[in-house]
This record gives sequence, C-alpha cells and structure tokens, in this order.
Amino acid sequence: MDIEVFIELCREGAVLPEYAKPGDAGMDVFAAEDVMIKPGETAIIPTGIKLAIPEGFEIQVRPRSGISYKTPLRIANSPGTIDSGYRDELGIIMSNSSVAEFNTACCVNFSNEILTLESKGNKMGTYKIRKGDRIAQIVLQELPRIKFTVVESVKDIGTNRGGGFGSTGV
Repeated sequence: MDIEVFIELCREGAVLPEYAKPGDAGMDVFAAEDVMIKPGETAIIPTGIKLAIPEGFEIQVRPRSGISYKTPLRIANSPGTIDSGYRDELGIIMSNSSVAEFNTACCVNFSNEILTLESKGNKMGTYKIRKGDRIAQIVLQELPRIKFTVVESVKDIGTNRGGGFGSTGV
C-alpha cells in the first residue's frame, strides 16, 4: 500500500529519498551540503527536502547500519520523529562519538586526517559528510491515537510480566 507524501526540494542539488532495494523498509536520505563533524560534536545535516506528511502518520529517522558499524557517527535522537505538522527542512542530527583528544591507550584507530563515510577501519577523528552522501533512512509509520481510561489500579488488567530495568538479565 502506497501512502502519498508530498515533498519539496528546497536546495539546489537536493536528492529525492529512495529505496536502495525492493522490499526495504527505509528510504535513504542524502546530505544536501558538506558538513564537518569533529570528535565530540553534534551537527545538523541538511537534506534539502521539506515534507507534507498526512495526518495520522509520522516519518521516523533512523541510522543506516553501515554508518553505525563502520564509523563512530550516530543519529543522536534515534529514532527521530517528523510529525505530520512539520513543514521545515528535514535535518539529520548526527553526533561524532570519537573521543575529543588522542589517547594511545584507548584510541588505536584515531586519525588526524579528515575522514569520510568511505573511510575504512572504523577510525575515530573528524568526519566530513559530503553533499550527496546517504546519511540516514526514513520510515513512514501510521500512528494510532491513544485514548486513556483512568482506573484505580492496572494491576489486574491483562498480564503483569513483573520486573523492571534489567529484570531479565544482561
């Protein structure tokens, strides 16, 4: 089932999000300009797109697994939520979890060169996101609305699995 989402390309050279392969859940989104992210810094990477998402839906912003596995770059608020009423440019909040200072005891892969998403070896250091890089993925999600019913106790409603944080082990 296809859901129509209207899109505006708001920067020159902006790229439409796209599915990399048939059956993919997420569409890749692309950087619309070069952005440097130093160790310990967080940056918003512009995508050059604005969206009109239908009411009752959200778009979730998620990391691309290859970036998470091969670099210290992380989507800071993953999954991010783009609400149906948001009409400004989609920006991807990305953090560089590299340590800010070189320490030979912990950072054998630290690099003083400017790294890119194609850099090999999961190196720590400053990363340059280049215009056109695939930086995240987006997923359209339907949102049922919550209707709360106030009760005296939830103890006897449904099944209580018991426990809390860490109750099933590590």
